[in-house]
Amino acid sequence: MKLLRAVIILSAQCVGSWRGKPANSPRRFLAHESGATAVMLAVALPVMVLGMGIGAETGYQFMTQRKLQHAADLAAHAGAARLRARDNPAEIEAAATHVAVEGGFNADTGIIQVNTPPQAGPAANNPDSVEVTLNQTQRRYFSLLVRNDPVEISARAVAQITATGSVACVLALSPLAPGAVTVTGSTSVGLNGCDIASNSNAADALLMSGNSAALTANCAHAVGRSVVTSQLQLTGCPEVREFAPAVRDPYESVAEPARVGTCRNRNQGHPNQATTLTPTDTHPSGVNSMRFCNGLDIKGNVTFAPGLYIIESGDFTINSGEIDSSGAAGLHGEGVTFFLAGNARLRLGGNAQLTLAAPTSGPFSGLLFFSGRDQSGITHRVAGTSGSTIHGAVYAPSASIELTGNSRTVGGCTQVIGQQITFTGNSTLGSDCADAGTKDIPAIETVAIIE
Repeated sequence: MKLLRAVIILSAQCVGSWRGKPANSPRRFLAHESGATAVMLAVALPVMVLGMGIGAETGYQFMTQRKLQHAADLAAHAGAARLRARDNPAEIEAAATHVAVEGGFNADTGIIQVNTPPQAGPAANNPDSVEVTLNQTQRRYFSLLVRNDPVEISARAVAQITATGSVACVLALSPLAPGAVTVTGSTSVGLNGCDIASNSNAADALLMSGNSAALTANCAHAVGRSVVTSQLQLTGCPEVREFAPAVRDPYESVAEPARVGTCRNRNQGHPNQATTLTPTDTHPSGVNSMRFCNGLDIKGNVTFAPGLYIIESGDFTINSGEIDSSGAAGLHGEGVTFFLAGNARLRLGGNAQLTLAAPTSGPFSGLLFFSGRDQSGITHRVAGTSGSTIHGAVYAPSASIELTGNSRTVGGCTQVIGQQITFTGNSTLGSDCADAGTKDIPAIETVAIIE
């Protein structure tokens, strides 16, 4: 009011001076046309200034929100990249926080939340996604005349890992081992329509040893480098993709079966005879099981009925590992999973024929041989005849695998996943896994912001 009165008096004086008449009376001034305009201006000017200030403040808040959204996008992308590299949740959160701060987020005054998987939105509970939410407060300026609480600004982003290339059927998980994937000797390995991948960062992460070693695959990938020969044939890419991102273990989340049930005799079957084994124990997984506490030695032709076979504290062998010159020894079965625990090792060979297929559904879908995660330092050996077929995954996340015999799965589906993988025999692995119950092994994955 004091400001308004002062403006009126000043304007009255100015108008009076311009007319050549004294205009000291505010009443005379207000009655004059010029005086009325001045009063309107005096009333409107503070409102106009306040409006422009609030508009500028709103623009500043919008700019801050855009910067915060940019930081959230960067953080979510960084978190998903670490998820792709198999980092744990704490490492994913640390990477996302670091990148958010580098992107302009103030971690001292703001709040960051990193969720793997996301808790809301279309990607909720998707294990291949990372959600980042940033919250930050900003002080008010002109809008303090309206309210005095700080402005809450938030941003949210979700990044997802998406498979964009072909799938692998051979994957070495070791991050350091030299020759994590080795093809050696007079060996011919054919991977029909699938890739071979090594997560090792060694200079010979993929090693072909000897001029007679031959490898044919769709493409080859190595986190480190490769040492190959002229016998390498890649049908889907021009050369080995060196310094590639690590390929994720598709069965990492599969829980190991409990080691329960009645212990059975390790010696099963009879020479030159056919035998059928049927699991009858009720297992916590919901799958019927049969347990062998001192290993398992097969003689003759043995057919395994569908179910779970738990093998502990001894080798899984055929004819005690000896050559069967009669050619009558063999393992057969569909819908079966062999779980090896403790120091149990695969020693399948002896001129035996293997015709085995993993279950296509259930808790162990796609897993034919499942080596326990406590089997560090153990090597499993599989050697079949030229008529052998293995459908499903040979999965040894902590152990090594040697394929030393002849096996073929033309038109079928075979996956080999281990810490280290060595081929010394002739193998042909198929990748027709549409109905096999296995999980894909994406050789190339990209990270993109989806929310």
